[in-house]
Amino acid sequence: MQKLYQGFVQLHILYHSKENPVYGVWMMDELKRHGYNIGPGTLYPLLNKMEQSGLLIKEKKVVKGKIRKYYSITQLGIKVFKDAEQKAAQLFHEIKGIQNDKI
Repeated sequence: MQKLYQGFVQLHILYHSKENPVYGVWMMDELKRHGYNIGPGTLYPLLNKMEQSGLLIKEKKVVKGKIRKYYSITQLGIKVFKDAEQKAAQLFHEIKGIQNDKI
C-alpha cells in the first residue's frame, strides 16, 4: 500500500509544483488536508528523489533568516504529470463504470 500511496503523493507534488513552487512544510500541510499523514523523513527524501529524476528543480531562498528549499516542476515533470493525469482519468472512469463515449 505504501508504494501505491507514494505514487498519489508524487502526483500531488507535481500538480502543486506546476501551480506554484512548493516547500516541504507547506506540502506536508497540503497532503494532510487530503488525508496523507506524511512526515519530513518521508517527504524530503521523496522530493530529493523527484529532483534527481529530473521531475523537479530546487531553488533555495532565505525566508526569515532561514534557507527554505522551493521545488518547481520541470518540463519532464510536466510531461510525466500529463501522462499520469490521462492514465488516472481512464482508471477513475473504469472504476466508476463510466464509458469513454460519455466523457
